[in-house]
Amino acid sequence: MHTCRNCNQSFQTELALELHRDTCQDGQLFCQVCGDRFREADATQDGWHYECPNENCDGDGLQQDLYRVEDVRAATH
Repeated sequence: MHTCRNCNQSFQTELALELHRDTCQDGQLFCQVCGDRFREADATQDGWHYECPNENCDGDGLQQDLYRVEDVRAATH
C-alpha cells in the first residue's frame, strides 16, 4: 500500500498515488514571494518545473520560492 502524506488516503500502486498527488486538496504549496497558497497541480504543467500561478508574482522553483505548506514552520521569537 502507498499512502499520501497529506491526506492519509491509501492506494494500491505507486502510480495511483502519484496521480492522486496532483489533485490532493491537502497537498498545497506556499509561495514565499507573494504569500499565496495553491494546489501543486496549479504550479506545474510537467511535474518538474514549478512557478507561482499568481500572474503578478515571479516566484518559482520548488524549495527555492515555493514550499509545501507542511514544510513551512512558523518562526517565533
